[in-house]
Amino acid sequence: MIERRSTEIIFHSVLLVKESIDLVNIDLGLRLPQEFALLSLHVAAQSIGVSARPKDETMKKMRSQAWYGREGRDGFLYRSWMKNQGWPHDLFEGRPVIGICNTWSELTPCNAHFRELAEFVKRGVWEAGGFPLEFPVMSLGETQLRPTAMLFRNLASMDVEESIRGNPIDGVVLLMGCDKTTPSLLMGAASCDLPTIGLSGGPMLSGKFQGHDLGSGTGLWQMTDLVRTGGMKVEEFFEAESCMHRSKGHCMTMGTASTMASMVEALGMSLPGNAAIPAVDARRNTLAQMTGRRIVQMVRDDLCMSQILTREAFENAICANAAIGGSTNAVIHLLAIAGRVGVPLCLDDFDRLGSSLPCLVDIQPSGKHLMEDFFYAGGLPVVLRELADAGVLKAEALTVNGQPIGKNVADAPCWNREVIRTFKEPFKANAGIAVLRGNLAPAGAVIKPSAASPRLLQHRGRAVVFESIEECHARINDENLDIDENCVMVLKNCGPRGYPGMAEVGNMLLPPKILRMGVNDMVRISDARMSGTAYGTVVLHACPEAAAGGPLALVQSGDIVTLDVPKRLVQLDVDDNTLAARRANWTPPPLPDRGWLRLYVEHVQQADKGADLDFLVGGSGSQVARDSH
Repeated sequence: MIERRSTEIIFHSVLLVKESIDLVNIDLGLRLPQEFALLSLHVAAQSIGVSARPKDETMKKMRSQAWYGREGRDGFLYRSWMKNQGWPHDLFEGRPVIGICNTWSELTPCNAHFRELAEFVKRGVWEAGGFPLEFPVMSLGETQLRPTAMLFRNLASMDVEESIRGNPIDGVVLLMGCDKTTPSLLMGAASCDLPTIGLSGGPMLSGKFQGHDLGSGTGLWQMTDLVRTGGMKVEEFFEAESCMHRSKGHCMTMGTASTMASMVEALGMSLPGNAAIPAVDARRNTLAQMTGRRIVQMVRDDLCMSQILTREAFENAICANAAIGGSTNAVIHLLAIAGRVGVPLCLDDFDRLGSSLPCLVDIQPSGKHLMEDFFYAGGLPVVLRELADAGVLKAEALTVNGQPIGKNVADAPCWNREVIRTFKEPFKANAGIAVLRGNLAPAGAVIKPSAASPRLLQHRGRAVVFESIEECHARINDENLDIDENCVMVLKNCGPRGYPGMAEVGNMLLPPKILRMGVNDMVRISDARMSGTAYGTVVLHACPEAAAGGPLALVQSGDIVTLDVPKRLVQLDVDDNTLAARRANWTPPPLPDRGWLRLYVEHVQQADKGADLDFLVGGSGSQVARDSH
């Protein structure tokens, strides 16, 4: 009698819960997942042949059901080994499986808090009725990884792509922060084209040293020059190490990490506000939780990356990069991402769309403020609203929250006009990336006018050539170096093939004897990149690079070089016959012996194409035809 009564209680409890299912489904964003709440009921109901789990009408649409929805041996194999983690059976019955693609690593200090951030994403996924499963991918620590993190961006993208495609995943949350982790994750995920949403880790709090703000990278370059000229004690320099970086997060200047977080938001690949919330602010965790909720609905709506990453989205990103005074590295990364989704984008688009736009944000390295100030002033939504009000933003471009970007930012308030200026009264005019051409860079080179010295934007000078960064380091401090403030410093063999990996060495140190004259900038030209935190009249990404036989390889010390940014010209004043004779004596560098370096050098494209590997351009979708056993 007792046993029969218990069965009746369970059965009626199940019926009551099933009647409440519609209520639960009405507001998935505010409640715990129904299956989590019903776990004990489900186990009891199974014993009497009753299912406590509601029927999920989307079950047959879920990609993960090709793994978990199977019967027989294969279904057993896919589910049973997963159950060793304690997952109950009903989690495999049609819930959207959300992969949390995590670049956490203690060797990537900017991303070292991502384990905690992932837990907040999981909260949101559970609340919305999804099944979150976290997986690691190669993490690229910009400040730790040698010879350069850029060498491994494409390798990491392959890791991301194949991890997504090969696993039972319906939608993806990309956790990214340090410079190359953002483009590598976007590139890899784009080649699969599942519902995907980005979440950046957030910038650090402002550095503080001797009563002043100290910006990541930017402050380091400044203090390095002070030490080299006797303007700062070595003891003070070392003391600043712990003052510059004092919280979790990525660089708090508008370097590459903050630039790419802004690009994620401008592309529509994140929820509004993603770019600027500090890593240690509780609102970053709230955003993570809301991101987890949103990806579940994106899976149900089948809202894929290709619907977000349109030509209009990339144009918005280019314009936003100009308006924030963003890194030149955004050029090479956006080109590579566009290549993965098949959106036509070229180097000239950055000049045509962005070069005439004003910089609205007074932030280092182009200005004085830091990302914490940018957030308190209103963040990227304010910038995007200014662009929309000026008719620049493609306001109808779709974003991951299902709304057009113009609607997302229509009411964005600005709380500090000292940090974020208006479009009509900007911080700097005509500040977007400029694309240069000429016989020194026939396929193009880039310069960031907002970080350059206006007096040097039109300049003619004698070349001082360094064949490698090692030669530059060995000679730059030599008081007998034949160089003056009017010379043009030229660095070779630091491009995609030459370094290899295209390291951030383009902002060469100036000779101490020049710094002591009070000169803090000179024209510098190379096939390298530079840190987004750096500054100066630095011409970068010269294409073709020296190691590929570009004209840069033929420059010799004493040649005259002309830079004319208004005319978009970078020219070597040497006649064609002389150049032809030099080319006849030029020999390409040897290929690496083996491994990733060999594969990379043989297949990497030039900077004007995004420096992706030629065989990675495009995508292969998410389909996997065969089982593993």
